[in-house]
Amino acid sequence: MALLSPSDLQAIVLTLQVAALTTIILLLLGTPLAWWVARTRSWLKKPLTALVAMPLVLPPSVLGFYLLVLMGPHGPLGQWTQSLGLGLLPFTFWGLVVASALYSLPFMVQPIQSAMEAIGTRPLEVAASLRASKLDTFFSVVVPLCKPGFIAGAIMCFAHTVGEFGVVLMVGGNIPGVTRVVSVQIYDHVEAMEYSDAHRLAAVMLGFSFVVLLALHIYNGNQRKGGIT
Repeated sequence: MALLSPSDLQAIVLTLQVAALTTIILLLLGTPLAWWVARTRSWLKKPLTALVAMPLVLPPSVLGFYLLVLMGPHGPLGQWTQSLGLGLLPFTFWGLVVASALYSLPFMVQPIQSAMEAIGTRPLEVAASLRASKLDTFFSVVVPLCKPGFIAGAIMCFAHTVGEFGVVLMVGGNIPGVTRVVSVQIYDHVEAMEYSDAHRLAAVMLGFSFVVLLALHIYNGNQRKGGIT
């Protein structure tokens, strides 16, 4: 008997696709957001920081419910996508990506923001004294110095997206090959009392989680050693 069934493998592939796209999107959108929050003195910094961190404490069902309302036929985002001829996002692959991006946002923004705050102002002042443009300074100075934050954010965002359940079930439902990700597939196995199948798939995810966290721990340890030397 095969270790994983074709439906299990299909769920794994779909999950990796969602996680990869979510990570790329949040790298593109979360980086400027983290930079603004790290450098601004605006009164909006604290409210925006709290808003970004809300998925950490908000029940997934609450976030999923409001996303359904927002992306539904009477919601502003749903009306906008319909006006563009894109249809509705709920119970689609791209609806999963949007939900995952919002739910994993703090896992990307917070490590990058911390890294950007840690570099201080001295490197930026030196770059300015050399007449480097703001864009050149960002890509030549800020990005290399904040590399650990980018890597940690990408790893945590990817891993967190892989393990999502509540939000993806609310927004994506359970459509094979479209929205049925690994966490939902495990739930289906348990609901059908297919405990051996659930155990095999859960063991794969357990091993994946351990490898990701171990890799992140080793990377952070190497970075600290490099900083000391």
